[in-house]
Amino acid sequence: MEMHEFILSLLIILVSARIFAEIFSYLKIPPVLGEVFAGILIGPSILGIVEVNEIIKIIAEIGIILLLFEVGLETDLKKLQKEGTKSVIVALFGAIVPFGLGFAVSFYMFNLPLIVSLFIGGTLTATSIGITVRVLKDLGKERTSLAQIVVGAAVLDDVIGVILLVILADFALTGEVNIENTIRIIILVALFFATAPVLAAIMSKFIHVYDRRYRRVPGFIPTIIISLILFFAYVAHLFGAPEIIGAFAAGIALSRRFFLPFGIALKADPHFVEKLETQMRPLIFLFTPVFFVTVGLSMNLREIDFSSLTFWLLTSVLIIVAVFGKVGGAYLLKNMNGLKKLILGTSMVPRGEVGLIFAELGRSAKIFTNEIYSAVVFVVIITTLLPPFLLKYLFRLEENREKEEKS
Repeated sequence: MEMHEFILSLLIILVSARIFAEIFSYLKIPPVLGEVFAGILIGPSILGIVEVNEIIKIIAEIGIILLLFEVGLETDLKKLQKEGTKSVIVALFGAIVPFGLGFAVSFYMFNLPLIVSLFIGGTLTATSIGITVRVLKDLGKERTSLAQIVVGAAVLDDVIGVILLVILADFALTGEVNIENTIRIIILVALFFATAPVLAAIMSKFIHVYDRRYRRVPGFIPTIIISLILFFAYVAHLFGAPEIIGAFAAGIALSRRFFLPFGIALKADPHFVEKLETQMRPLIFLFTPVFFVTVGLSMNLREIDFSSLTFWLLTSVLIIVAVFGKVGGAYLLKNMNGLKKLILGTSMVPRGEVGLIFAELGRSAKIFTNEIYSAVVFVVIITTLLPPFLLKYLFRLEENREKEEKS
């Protein structure tokens, strides 16, 4: 892509994201859907004036990394630890059940080949933490206990999804599962989770002290924080974990309550954290819409054959599996009313960019036919676009219920 073409594409992405986010917000629809719709509109599905390329993908990844950093920054680690068991239950159910059912219905009901069925199951495994977190932020629910469970479960789902992706990619290329490579990935991911928060805490302390005592040139905080985020995102990649996990760890390390795994408490200055948030938000607001527009750009509705009976049968069954596989896990939890369980389960449904990565890998490896690929992409689209509407409605019901209990 020529430089002037990239500049024009980025201009269209930013402007369309802002316009449709405002329109959707005015219509009382979650603004993130406006940004995804902007991508669908300007992408290959409708107008075809912007194409996803490597540069746009990189900017989009920076956007999701910054968003996850902000989530980590606002995460109350005590709540996260308190709700940790619930997150694990929801994550494991939400990864194992959709994968198993997705594979079973594809292999036994539709008689699809083994590797095709495995990839379909893999597509249904992951949760798009970016979509979910943005919806919770738009609704002002990002600091609730439910949000902490969702964040923890979605992060675990992401890790499980990466490990599964490695296994399936090896299987697609070699026809067998490389056990050694799989074990290596699992060990590296575990090692990263053990070491990243410690390193991030040490670096955050250095940033705090340097900014208070030695800084001479303005702009120190945004520069060093972006560098810190990118460093941990890169280290996460080296360890075999998703880049966004590194950004999340950096955010937690800089939050108001961060506790080292060995029990040594490090309490950041609340005024410093507020200063950090104030200086970082403009960058977050600039980059994160690019990510959600890119999700829409990655969807090509023209490739879907809506006249195919097989397409409708397969997508209908897979949508049921995709929804049940995520919502069902929430109903295993105790000490939570049915409405909150439904909100929690619905928050885990969006597949977003993670599902599209599985689908694209299946197509590029010539595992998916056009019909299967179209069905899988359609499932990803439906499970990405509907939950924000449902969440807004369910949270309104929850608020009304709480008001009635108080009155």
